[in-house]
Amino acid sequence: MLNRLRQWAIGQRRVLFFTALGLLLLIAWARWWPMDPLFGTARSTVMLDRDGGLLGATVATDGQWRFPSTHVVPERFATCLIQFEDRHFRSHFGIRPQSLVRAWRQNRRAGRVVSGGSTITMQVARMARGNQPRTYGEKLLEALLALRIEIRESKADILALFAENAPFGGNVVGLDAAAWRYYGRSADQLSWSESATLAVLPNAPSAIYPGKGHRALQAKRDRLLDRLLKVHAIDSMEWSLAKEEPLPERAQEIPQRAPQLLTTIKAQVGDGKLLRTTVEGALQDRATDAADRYAARLNANEVHNAAAIIVDVPTGEVLAYVGNLGNAGSDHAGSVDIVRARRSTGSVLKPFLYADMLQSGELTPDMMLADVPTRYDGFSPRNYDEHYSGAVPASEALARSLNVPTVRSLRSHGVERTLRMLHGMGLHSIDRSAADYGLSLIVGGAESTLWELAGAYSSMGRVLEHFGRLGMPYRKGDIHPPHVLQRKDDLQEKPTALDGTPVLSASAIHFTLRALREVARPADEQGWSHFTGQKHIAWKTGTSYGHRDAWAIGLTSRYCIAVWTGNASGEGRPGLTGTLAAAPLLFDLFSLLPNSPAFAPPYDEMVRTSLCRITGFRAGLDCPQVDTTWVQPEGMRTPTCPYHRRILLDPTGSWRISGGQGISAPWFVLPPAMEHYYAQRNPNYRPLPPWRPGMQSNDQPMEILYPDAAATVLIPVQLDGSRGNMVVEVAHRNPRTTLFWDLDGTFIGTTQGEHRMALSPAEGMHRLTLTDGSGHVLHRTFTIVSGARNAPSPNAP
Repeated sequence: MLNRLRQWAIGQRRVLFFTALGLLLLIAWARWWPMDPLFGTARSTVMLDRDGGLLGATVATDGQWRFPSTHVVPERFATCLIQFEDRHFRSHFGIRPQSLVRAWRQNRRAGRVVSGGSTITMQVARMARGNQPRTYGEKLLEALLALRIEIRESKADILALFAENAPFGGNVVGLDAAAWRYYGRSADQLSWSESATLAVLPNAPSAIYPGKGHRALQAKRDRLLDRLLKVHAIDSMEWSLAKEEPLPERAQEIPQRAPQLLTTIKAQVGDGKLLRTTVEGALQDRATDAADRYAARLNANEVHNAAAIIVDVPTGEVLAYVGNLGNAGSDHAGSVDIVRARRSTGSVLKPFLYADMLQSGELTPDMMLADVPTRYDGFSPRNYDEHYSGAVPASEALARSLNVPTVRSLRSHGVERTLRMLHGMGLHSIDRSAADYGLSLIVGGAESTLWELAGAYSSMGRVLEHFGRLGMPYRKGDIHPPHVLQRKDDLQEKPTALDGTPVLSASAIHFTLRALREVARPADEQGWSHFTGQKHIAWKTGTSYGHRDAWAIGLTSRYCIAVWTGNASGEGRPGLTGTLAAAPLLFDLFSLLPNSPAFAPPYDEMVRTSLCRITGFRAGLDCPQVDTTWVQPEGMRTPTCPYHRRILLDPTGSWRISGGQGISAPWFVLPPAMEHYYAQRNPNYRPLPPWRPGMQSNDQPMEILYPDAAATVLIPVQLDGSRGNMVVEVAHRNPRTTLFWDLDGTFIGTTQGEHRMALSPAEGMHRLTLTDGSGHVLHRTFTIVSGARNAPSPNAP
């Protein structure tokens, strides 16, 4: 008997030992044995605004609306789910034997599966295993996996796994997708009734969901609301109001408030990401509405596309992003993100050249520049109005977007040098060589994107704001593209280090923006002067060759707005100019924003000096009117005024004399070509008095505008095979004089008034001689070569 008891005790100890060992091994397996991720299913790409509002989403690759994980379950939904699916969720370890036994008895009595007895954790396990057929073996595997999940995850994480992967009817998977598809808002904004409705859907998602099984769905929801009242999760008032709420009739469309932006970021970061952007949802909607309203005006001219971007200058964050017009449709490339598309820049690069020349000591802000007919190696820039001013202040040339002074400035400054500066400002789409661009670089020969241009203008504002208001020197981190994701590293949009690359100084930027803000505009732009003055907007328009692209970019100390209008197809339209087609939308968008303070001048990076009031050069001894004003430090390297000089007049003041007693007087004297056009626009301009008879003149009253001295001139071959011409142009101080033309010793004609003559000399070197009625002679030597006809050059305003 004792032996039998001893053997029984030994047997019991062995059972306990192996049971304990088995449990330990089970726990160790559950806790530490490698486990694949529970869910690897495809996810939708979801884009949120800065406050968490939904900007847009795309369906997952398997056709399901399944939003990425947020690991957050709203308290209302969590309460509803636990009370409906698993009231003991907080206390069990993933498996509740009592429930399994009860389900087994119910199924046995019914002769079929009517209850699963699964906990929420076991349902997560079932979903993770792909919803296999219900068998006892499968139930065991689900129980084991549920145990592993409970040991590894918190209760909150398990609820999140269920909420993110449970089916909610149709092609809707997960709570977040269901909230937007059925109620048009996020899950944390759902009422008790709405949360209860969604909590009952995963129980039979194919049988009942909004639009199917309406009565059964309402009955389930109401029973759950009764349960919530019973456990005091809601009070009687909340219970009564919740039961009165109607059920959704059908699924809603997911909002698509920035579809082109979503497509662009999705292509960059891949599918299935939750994208938290810097976009302000309300501003995005207002900007989109403004663009869509403006579309009618564009469509009337057969212009079908437009884009706009609003950037916060201090941070570079994108606040609104309109990638295209809502009514463009597939016929007009409505899905194309125009913000990232390369387009001809027109004149919007001119401010960067002006600023670079200021900081290089080549200009003072209002220095007088030549605006006369100009030709360089077959390239003949023209101003938009086809007129010339003769001489114009540099700031006015920028504000009026005059092509001729700008091209002449680029030639003296250097294309290669300008390209380095543009790259330094982040304009990396301008990626061809200096030789390839040539002088057309600055008048539309380059292509860039609205994204890059908004970044470059914003960077100018950032540099000036940091220096002028905060007293901080330029920092390399100030020059960077816009960023639209709250985590910039998601798109590798980190501030670009620009070691060795020239950038623009605060003082140069200050005078550039002053020119774009304060200088008199062309007549068709003056209507906005009051508006822009109130908001302290510095703005620039641009139009590409052939009227294919219209730009308008505005900058304040707080905001940068960049607008493009045109046709994605590249079709040009009459009247498609920056002023007429893009600027109105620019100011519509600025009207949506609060006023910004004016930029503070960077006085620590400026010096005071004396400037000639008429020419804008540093004042010379002969300048009669002088202003003491601020300039950039490099402006002290510019030459003194070359256009004021002293002349000797006879006692009557009517004749110039070369010696003897007379009156010494300062005189404003422009070169012949500049004087010719300047005098036409400035009636107060006084030409030099004539020489007293008998006195010898040492002045040269003529100037050859084209060709340059020792130039090589290409005579093009026309499309019909005939040989073309070159047009020689000459300016003379006396508009009534007659010029006598001689080529290689042969008289070829005379001109009066406008001194132009078309010539077609043979190949080789030639000598042109011009003689006026007073006997003044001017020679010019040049070489002729023949070649194919050149393509027309852009001359964008």
